[in-house]
Amino acid sequence: MLSSRRVQENAPAAQAAPDGSPLWVWLARGWAGWRAALVIVAPDTVLRWQRRRFRKHWAKLSGRPPGGRPPVSAEIRALVSRMAAANPLWGAPRIHGELLKLGIDVAERTVSRLLPKRHTPPSQTWRTFLANHVRDVVSLDFFTVPTAGLRVLFVLVVLAHHRRRLVHFNVTEHPTAAWTARQLVEAFPDDTAPAYLLRDRDQVYGDAFHHRVKGMGIAEILTAPHSPWQNPFAERLIGSVRQECLNHVLVLGERHLRRTLTRYFAYYHRPRTHLALEKDAPAGRPIERPEVGRVVQIPEVAALHHRYVRRAA
Repeated sequence: MLSSRRVQENAPAAQAAPDGSPLWVWLARGWAGWRAALVIVAPDTVLRWQRRRFRKHWAKLSGRPPGGRPPVSAEIRALVSRMAAANPLWGAPRIHGELLKLGIDVAERTVSRLLPKRHTPPSQTWRTFLANHVRDVVSLDFFTVPTAGLRVLFVLVVLAHHRRRLVHFNVTEHPTAAWTARQLVEAFPDDTAPAYLLRDRDQVYGDAFHHRVKGMGIAEILTAPHSPWQNPFAERLIGSVRQECLNHVLVLGERHLRRTLTRYFAYYHRPRTHLALEKDAPAGRPIERPEVGRVVQIPEVAALHHRYVRRAA
């Protein structure tokens, strides 16, 4: 607070004061009672207020926009929750793929905030080889399925790398080299054989199998011992079959297993979206825009999964 002696000084003296500011010059010219204000507030206080006001003003101008991410509608949130509840085996990429097919433009990260995903890519060198020959390579692999009668069934899958299309599958209790070679002939009749066949070093691929493959003009590519990751597409398919189907079914026998796999592979080819196909299905799925109609849920594989389509009201 200024002293009473300072208050009695005339306006010109105030203008020349060491702490004088253009603000006081302007006040002295247009406000007769400016001396009373000096009794209450010191000039340093006013200057401090001005500096604070200046900082707040420019901090507001240079700060981030307050809007943030665009809000997601309640309808989309409810649809994502419904998909996640109806399909507990799905992750964020699968749900995101379904949303894209329904014409809903939402980021995958928005979905993944609720459904985290884990993915470990294979070796870059091996991946490069597979990518360069993706149209000419098929994978062959077996996996086992226990039954309710304590038997063990063997499932053979033949997968074309391009479009991740399952070319052929069959079930047997006693796999042999001759049986496996016959499955390869059924998978590629006439002149449809691929250039390369990728497989592991299982002893089931005996002489009869080697002769048949050579006669079909197919070059065999063997993975390293104990390296299933070198056959990633077939291993991924088998993992999907287990996680999305067989782990939730009590297999009664060979006929039941074949029927169950037929239903799953029909779902796998047509409605199921795939990460490697940019969220499309191997057989292709058209994008249905919102104007087509409302979203309808259709059960697949005994309601283990669902597909979503738009139907006119």
